[in-house]
Amino acid sequence: MIDAGTVVDFSVFQARIQSVSLRAIASHWNEVRGKRRMPSWAHLKNSVLEPYMKTVWAFNYDRGSGEFAGRFAGSSIMVGFGKSFLGTPLRDLHTPAVFQITQSYFTRTVSEPACARWSGRLFKVGDQIVEGERICLPMSAAAEHADGVLGASAYDFPVLRTPDTLELIHDIVEWCKV
Repeated sequence: MIDAGTVVDFSVFQARIQSVSLRAIASHWNEVRGKRRMPSWAHLKNSVLEPYMKTVWAFNYDRGSGEFAGRFAGSSIMVGFGKSFLGTPLRDLHTPAVFQITQSYFTRTVSEPACARWSGRLFKVGDQIVEGERICLPMSAAAEHADGVLGASAYDFPVLRTPDTLELIHDIVEWCKV
């Protein structure tokens, strides 16, 4: 994995996003946050995100426990996991190894807060390595402390029922503090 470091300016971060759908999601996130560090869930407009919803996923964050619980998963994501994310703890969606990595990324996203972009090889399912791009953006009801993450993934490989065979591989990870 190459950690490309922290990108200071969101416009630079956004310009590095190659996927049209991920760039549109990041653009909407940036637009609705206005002068706040992060938008709230209520600021997001379904009409803007609807064309991309099948690849969107979201988690609520409980600052007291440090736990993430599923808020939403689009149809492509749910097919890959074979279940709804709604209310499901992050640890129940992944193997222990994948959970530890995902928990650390999500925790960094809400703690700094920061946006993240992964590109190149994203994960391995069985013998198949899947390449693409993924973003993760912090969300906040109070605009100062993050209380969730909004993310989306873009890849061409159809993933069916991955949790037991999924291995994360992140070639490039870029961060943007907000």
